[in-house]
Amino acid sequence: MDSSDDIERAQRAKRGSPFLNTAQAAAYLGISIRLLLTLRRNGGGPIFRRHCRFIQYHIDDLNAWSEANSGRAFRP
Repeated sequence: MDSSDDIERAQRAKRGSPFLNTAQAAAYLGISIRLLLTLRRNGGGPIFRRHCRFIQYHIDDLNAWSEANSGRAFRP
């Protein structure tokens, strides 16, 4: 699946459910899935929720994390 599909799915999800999976959240933020996974593992990424075995990101949490971290260099 290419990133344009992820972005389109993220935009559709935003209109419907406010929750995005990891691939959709990464596309929404404009970062790689690998970077988002690294941030989550190290505790420096956006707030996420575990729904059963699925990791979900709320769009409001993604926006808040993005605003709080704008202009900062990435430190894994």
